[in-house]
Amino acid sequence: MQKFSRLGRLGQVTSKRQLATVSDAPLSRKVEMTNWEKGHYINYKKMSENLNIVRQRLNRPLTYAEKILYSHLDDPHGQEIERGKTYLKLRPDRVACQDATAQMAILQFMSAGMPSVATPTTVHCDHLIEAQVGGVKDLERANKVNKEVYDFLSTSCAKYNIGFWRPGSGIIHQIILENYAFPGALMIGTDSHTPNAGGLGMAAIGVGGADAVDVMADLPWELKAPKVIGVKLTGKMSGWTSPKDIILKVAGILTVKGGTGAIVEYHGPGTENLSCTGMGTICNMGAEIGATTSLFPFNDRMYDYLKATKRTAIGDFAREYAAELHEDEGAEYDQLVEINLDELEPHINGPFTPDLATPISKFKEAVKTNKWPEEVKVGLIGSCTNSSYEDMSRAASIAEDAMSHGIKAKALFTVTPGSEQIRATIERDGQLKTFEEFGGMVLANACGPCIGQWDRKDVKKGEPNTIISSYNRNFTGRNDANPATHAFVTSPDLVVAMTIAGTLNFNPLTDSLKDKDGNEFMLKPPTGEGLPTNGFDPGQDTYQAPPEDRSTVSVAVSPTSDRLQILEPFKPWDGKDALDMPILIKAQGKTTTDHISMAGPWLKYRGHLDNISNNMLIGAINSDNGEANKIKNILTGNYDAVPAVARDYKKNGIKWVVIGDWNYGEGSSREHAALEPRHLGGLAIITKSFARIHETNLKKQGMLPLVFSDPADYDKIQPADKVDLMCTELAVGKPMTLRVHPADGSKAFDVQLQHTFNEGQIEWFKNGSALNTMAKKHAS
Repeated sequence: MQKFSRLGRLGQVTSKRQLATVSDAPLSRKVEMTNWEKGHYINYKKMSENLNIVRQRLNRPLTYAEKILYSHLDDPHGQEIERGKTYLKLRPDRVACQDATAQMAILQFMSAGMPSVATPTTVHCDHLIEAQVGGVKDLERANKVNKEVYDFLSTSCAKYNIGFWRPGSGIIHQIILENYAFPGALMIGTDSHTPNAGGLGMAAIGVGGADAVDVMADLPWELKAPKVIGVKLTGKMSGWTSPKDIILKVAGILTVKGGTGAIVEYHGPGTENLSCTGMGTICNMGAEIGATTSLFPFNDRMYDYLKATKRTAIGDFAREYAAELHEDEGAEYDQLVEINLDELEPHINGPFTPDLATPISKFKEAVKTNKWPEEVKVGLIGSCTNSSYEDMSRAASIAEDAMSHGIKAKALFTVTPGSEQIRATIERDGQLKTFEEFGGMVLANACGPCIGQWDRKDVKKGEPNTIISSYNRNFTGRNDANPATHAFVTSPDLVVAMTIAGTLNFNPLTDSLKDKDGNEFMLKPPTGEGLPTNGFDPGQDTYQAPPEDRSTVSVAVSPTSDRLQILEPFKPWDGKDALDMPILIKAQGKTTTDHISMAGPWLKYRGHLDNISNNMLIGAINSDNGEANKIKNILTGNYDAVPAVARDYKKNGIKWVVIGDWNYGEGSSREHAALEPRHLGGLAIITKSFARIHETNLKKQGMLPLVFSDPADYDKIQPADKVDLMCTELAVGKPMTLRVHPADGSKAFDVQLQHTFNEGQIEWFKNGSALNTMAKKHAS
């Protein structure tokens, strides 16, 4: 482990207030978490008490990441704590959902029988707006196409006391930074770039919908205690180098897997010179190295941002708790990376992966060596990663410089404002007009091309071409569904420079351009304020607060909808052993959550369990024939699609099991992969081993995830065999018996199965699901 001393931290103490320690600070006073809600207070007092309990137990210096997590422990006295080993039970301060993932999360919450969410929650409409012709018209079209989804989210948020940000309000992560993030807080969000809020000193972690439902319904949230990777920043950036270059460099060092199971914690004197939104950019793209989250210690730049976004009271309160809003002196990191910002060059990462990092000085050479398409077809700035006032101001300064020499964008150019507040402010201050004069198209305040919501027309599918963006992710086909598109990610500054040049063979630090008269000139380094001098313009009001009286609100779901469906509670266990069950499929090899519940065109059915169940296990390989989505129906003797056979069994009252291989259910944490087998009549998934999140998700839906005591038993069972499962044996720490009746008529044999159910989870099985258990508790 690497030790880091806080001695010599620059600019740390700028006023006497910052010298206040936790012991003499009035931490019990009431400060609202956000200006949009009443009665939700920042609980620094409880956090401080929890931390003191843990400090006495661990007796060692703590990293900032540890301080946030341990101050949110459900049981600070009894919780086992070992980084990278134990599972922490935590109580987050907030939950945030984007519109695509919120649908199933809210549908599940509704079946818990609670009148209101137990933890402050917001829903943000940003994922369903496709970029075609420009912001206003694209938003109008999205409102029509997605009307029933938006109506459902609007009415369900009103009913269950959830804040609702309407389409056009902006991207979830920008809205959170502007309105909800605060130093020392813990938040979970149903989107992988939730860590953006680390720019305001918050541990913000991306999760699946099932985890969000737990926290909304007052259950503790479970997280494997992360390791902590320290990134020490020294020096100061200048010229063409921007905060984005820090994470581009880190991604090159750690790779797409290097942050897995860890929180990346930035520290050192170099952090003092970064803007709050710049720190947000760095934390946002930390998702691309697999990090649990990333965060920065509280500093004056965060205070300035809180003040600019009308949250001075939170900034003052954070200063009173400041002793716990950074790492302890001597805190140990599991890995340490050091970056000198004086020497950091601008970087361009890609194509096809966000960790292929090339400094600008070596980029032309890389283009030539790899034969990447040189012409830049489209430059795209904005997205949740880089759409701050500072980003837009710096980018506009470069565009103005070019236009003062009589030239504009050579490539197509798009601008995605991160929020309505940013759009309105850059409209007032002139940057928006600059972009439009430069040749840019201003898109809706939404995710747009960054997540593939882009109806691109300028190239044919399959045609090799280059685009360059200030986004975070550039995997094959992600932006435009064209696998031949070479997508590069960089700072907004370099995107604009490359868009002016129209080629990747341009380095603005060393190369000149020709003005309208053919004279050579060099672009000036970008300039731009971190925060607007005249304050932010909030723009149009796009927030819907829950009404005072929620009792009369009815949730809008049409019974004929093909996109939304109210969930019916699953039936409780009948108290008996399950006999004579067929094996729906014996899956062979890798079976990820994508194999179990594919994404792509199925995403439109995320809110309709019956419709999305038509993709259940269609990607799994059948050991019987080595094919996907072709299994034998024991009732007819014919081969058919997996969901069709499962539906036939369910119609005839026949329960079934799945037999799986190693690490069954790895991949994203999508809860549909557990909901679908339960919905179509499955009882148990029996495997060599499980990916942990999927195993827990199956338990939550009232299914039995079971593991062979002897993995060799997987080979003894054939797809056509029938099985009996002794459900009455289910008890904590005790094995269960599976009796196998071979299809060839040979003698039945028993197989021993293990499980990880605890007492509470056994109740979930007995009651039919975790949500049924909650509903039962609230009804009593």
